[in-house]
Amino acid sequence: MKARKIVERVYWLGAVDWDRRLFDALIPLPDGTSYNAYLIEGTEKTVLLDTVDPTMTNVLLEQLKDVRNIDYIVCHHVEQDHSGSIPDVLEKYSSAKVIISTRGKEMLIDHLHIPEDRIITVEDGEILSLGDKTLKFVYTPWVHWPETMVTYLIEDKILFTCDLFGSHLATNELYAVDRPRVYESAKRYYAEIMMPFRTVIQKNLDKIKDLDISIIAPSHGPLYDEPGFIVEAYKDWISDTPKNIVVIPYISMHNSTRIMVDYLVSSLTERDIKVERFDLSSVDLGKLAMSLVDAGTVIVGTPTVLVGPHPNVIYAVYLLNALRPKTRYVSIVGSYGWGGKTIDIIKGMLTNLKVEVLDPVIVKGLPRKEDLDTLDRLADTIAEKHKEFST
Repeated sequence: MKARKIVERVYWLGAVDWDRRLFDALIPLPDGTSYNAYLIEGTEKTVLLDTVDPTMTNVLLEQLKDVRNIDYIVCHHVEQDHSGSIPDVLEKYSSAKVIISTRGKEMLIDHLHIPEDRIITVEDGEILSLGDKTLKFVYTPWVHWPETMVTYLIEDKILFTCDLFGSHLATNELYAVDRPRVYESAKRYYAEIMMPFRTVIQKNLDKIKDLDISIIAPSHGPLYDEPGFIVEAYKDWISDTPKNIVVIPYISMHNSTRIMVDYLVSSLTERDIKVERFDLSSVDLGKLAMSLVDAGTVIVGTPTVLVGPHPNVIYAVYLLNALRPKTRYVSIVGSYGWGGKTIDIIKGMLTNLKVEVLDPVIVKGLPRKEDLDTLDRLADTIAEKHKEFST
C-alpha cells in the first residue's frame, strides 16, 4: 500500500498484515493487524515515527524510496513490531539518528544492536523543532513496556500513541469508520496487552488529557479523527468499577461440571445477572480476555485431574491472574472422583488479584439436588454483592 496523506506533509506509512493470525506466538489475530509508521516533513527536518515488523521491511522501504532524507527516527517502543526495521532505515539514511526515551536507549542497543552514536535520548516533555512543525515527547511508561512514550505534533494537533489506543485490525480504511468493529478490536487489544497496566494507564491518560487533539494515530489499526470515541472507551475499560457480569471459564470431562455450570447460568439469569461462559476445550482466549475487562465476578468451573484442576483451567486461571482485571469476586465450582486439592491450587494462583473468594461448590461425582441448592445460594450471594455496581 502506498503512503497516505493525513494532513499537509504528514503521512501514514506502514504495512497492513492481512493474513497474520498469531502475535508473539501467543495472541490470536482473527482480523490480522497493521504496523503503522508516520512521516513528518518539516521545513528544516524530516522525521519518521516508528517503523514496521521485520517481516514487512520491504514494504516500508518501498514507501520511502522517494524520500531523500530522514533526520530522525522516533522509537516510541522497542518491541520489534515497531522497531524491527530501524536498522534497515538507518542503513538507507546514514545521517539519521534514533530518538528514544532515556530508559529505552539501553533496550534499543540490547534488542537491535543499534550503535550508541546513532541514538539520541529525550526527556519527558522535551520539545523538538522540525522548522514549521514541532514535536513534544511525553513519557507513558508501562504502556506496555517501561520505556514507552507518545509524541504530540503541536501545529497539527496529532497524537502519535504507538500501542496506546491500538487495535489488531487489518483494514484499508485510514480512519475508524466501522466503529463497532474497531471497538471490538480495540477492546481485544486492550484486554490482551494493556489490562495488566490498567492503573498506570489511568495516570498516563491524565498526562495527555489537556492536549488539544484532533487525531489519534496509533501504531496498530486505524487512526481516530474523532478521538473521543477511543478515549471514552479507554476511560470505561480502565475504571475501577466492574459491571454486573459473571464470567465462567470451565471445562467438563464427564458432564458433572457442565451440569453445574448450566444450572448456575440459569440461576444467575433469574437474578438479572449477565453471564459470559467459555468452554476451555475450544475457547478463543482473546474473547475470554475481553470478557474479563468488565467482569464483576469470575467463576472457574473444573473437574479434578489427579489432585488438581484440569490443565486447561490452570492456563485460564494463570491468564486471569496475569491480566489483573478489576474483578471483585471469584469462586470455584466443579467435581471430583475421590479427592484432591483443586480449591487450594486455584486460590494459590490468584496472587495478583485483590478479590474476595466466595464459597466454592465442589461435589463428588454427579451433583445432587442439595448441590444445586448450594449453587442457588452462590447466585444469591453474587446478586447481593453485585448491587454495588449493577447497571
